[in-house]
Amino acid sequence: MPRRARRGPHPAQLTIAGFALGVVVGTALLLLPVSQRGPGHATVLEALFTATSALCVTGLIVVDTPVYWSGFGQVVVLALIQVGGFGIMALASLLGVLITRRLGLRGQLAAAAETKTLQLGDVRTILLGVARTSLVVEAVTALVLAARFALGYGEPVPRALWLGLFHAVSAFNNAGFALYSDNLVGFATDAWICLPIAAAVIVGGLGFPVLFELRRHLRRPGRWSLHTKITLLGTGVLLVAGSAFMLLTEWRSPATLGPLSVPDKLLVGFFQGVMPRTAGFNSVDIAAMNTGTWLGSDILMFIGGGSAGTAGGIKITTFLVLLFVIASEARGDDAVTAFGRRLPRALQRQALSVALLGVATVVVPAVAFALTTPFSLDQILYEVISAFATVGLSTGITAQLPVPHQLVLVALMFIGRTGTITLAAALALRSRPRLYQLPEERTIVG
Repeated sequence: MPRRARRGPHPAQLTIAGFALGVVVGTALLLLPVSQRGPGHATVLEALFTATSALCVTGLIVVDTPVYWSGFGQVVVLALIQVGGFGIMALASLLGVLITRRLGLRGQLAAAAETKTLQLGDVRTILLGVARTSLVVEAVTALVLAARFALGYGEPVPRALWLGLFHAVSAFNNAGFALYSDNLVGFATDAWICLPIAAAVIVGGLGFPVLFELRRHLRRPGRWSLHTKITLLGTGVLLVAGSAFMLLTEWRSPATLGPLSVPDKLLVGFFQGVMPRTAGFNSVDIAAMNTGTWLGSDILMFIGGGSAGTAGGIKITTFLVLLFVIASEARGDDAVTAFGRRLPRALQRQALSVALLGVATVVVPAVAFALTTPFSLDQILYEVISAFATVGLSTGITAQLPVPHQLVLVALMFIGRTGTITLAAALALRSRPRLYQLPEERTIVG
């Protein structure tokens, strides 16, 4: 009997395996004595948690990054952030292109799954474009920050360059790691630090397909794709709404915005309105915020940023597609439309699947944490959503959680970074036409 052709690994499986291998390598490097300041070495949990948080561009920490990790350890963290933000399989495919000038079908499928490339013929161009875009944005941001650290704070040039580079890479990749124990609280009113970081976060959160399209057709909105229009609309609305919400809820709070001048309040409010979009930097004490502010941040974190970028969450497009579905249903329309285009039913089902699975992934551990820890539900929800949406903001309970709960956060960060890629690829590749239709019958809804 003829042998059946062996199938290669599913692109989603390659993505998960790649990220898992990256976590293992990062953990091993952080376990080396040279990675920690002082004698001894990090514990397995400390190394595993930090490596996962960095590779999954989250930013949650169980040890103080600038105090606990040595210069070598910080370089490892930075490398993990860069690799994780770019994408494991995308990076591997890019290296293959640069070294062999070729890219096999399996590599194209894996890279396409991570970069959301619509046509396999575009993969090589997309990979090179992603690399160039990342390096340019990070370099410009790093130079601006380095100049500010050197001229405004008297840092030696080598130290200023390192600070600029680390925070630029962390910002563009929406990681939220900082080389200050209070994150960016010490620079809350410094526009030369906060605005470049916020800009890098926003650009990284748009997603590479949107950036490429804007580069080609910036002055011709009529040629923008539906994906670009939806992403830009959602980003603009959420940035304005998030900033306004932060200002409204914290304007008079004595522990956050209350003591600041009006211009400083506007700066801090804008910065904190940007960061829940999966970036994770904070210029005020998150633990001192109102519980209402936490709840609003939970919503922003869960939605996240643009697809095929460095942001997490269920993604802006997923959220807006569901809103378009609700709007069309409310109007009684037969089809769901947006910007003069009809949205396929398969897309609507995928959006619903991603959103509901995201809710389930958050609710189950949140309930478990509420039953087994002394922390309030507000704190628990904030922590769990922050991990799943790869944000990195925290009310300060991460290091206080029991070991099993920290391992759950590790799993949530990993799922949050790979889950949406895996699910989207799996749904797309399993889609097949049915050659028959079953009888239709309605149920009562609502």
